[in-house]
Amino acid sequence: MAVLTKQEILERVKSGSIAFLPGLDSFQLQTHAVDLRLGFTFLIPKVWRMTDKGREALAIDPLRDHGPEYFDVIELEQGQSFDLLPEEYVLVSTFETIKVPNDLMAILYPRSSVNRKGLTVDLTGIIDSGYEGPLTLPIRNNTRSQVIQLHPGERFCQIVFEELAHKVEPRKSRWHGKDVVEKGAKEKAKEMKLVFSGDIKKLKREHPAL
Repeated sequence: MAVLTKQEILERVKSGSIAFLPGLDSFQLQTHAVDLRLGFTFLIPKVWRMTDKGREALAIDPLRDHGPEYFDVIELEQGQSFDLLPEEYVLVSTFETIKVPNDLMAILYPRSSVNRKGLTVDLTGIIDSGYEGPLTLPIRNNTRSQVIQLHPGERFCQIVFEELAHKVEPRKSRWHGKDVVEKGAKEKAKEMKLVFSGDIKKLKREHPAL
C-alpha cells in the first residue's frame, strides 16, 4: 500500500474524494499526513450514581455499558480550556469530521508533541474505508502530579491515508442512517450473546467468515 503525500491529499480534497468539515487550514497539512484539531466536547466517565439504595459506585463492563448515561458531557465555549487531572481519562471529539473514500484507509497517530506532555492518545489505529463522521479520542494524563491543559482547536493527532489494492464495499457506520444502526445493533446483539455465554466455539461455528 502507498501512503498519500500532501499534494495527493490536496487533489483528493479538491475532487471531494476525501472530505474534512470544516475545511483544512495551512497549519494542518504535513508532507504525508494531516493534523486534526481537538474539539469542544469532552466526556468524563462517571464513577458513581444515585439509585433507590443511595450512592452506588459504577462498575462498568465496556462490552455492555457505553451509553451517554455513563459520562458527564462537558461542552466548552470559545476561549475556554480543559484541565486534565493527573491520571485522569476522558474522551474528546475531533473538531473536524472526515470522509474516507472506498479506495483508501486511514491510520490515526498521536502527535509527538502530545506524547511529550505526558498524554496518551489511545486511538492509534485504523479508520475504515468509507467512514464518515467525527473521531473520538481516548486521552489519559499519565503524570502523577501535573495538571495538563487541553485547548479546543489545538492540533492533537495526525491522520495518514493509504491506498488499497482494490476498492472495497465500505461497512457503513451509524452516521449513514437509521436502518444501518438497527442492522448493526442486531448483529452486535447476536455476537455479544455468545460472548457473554463464553461459547466462542459456537460463535466461530455459526458465523464463519468464509
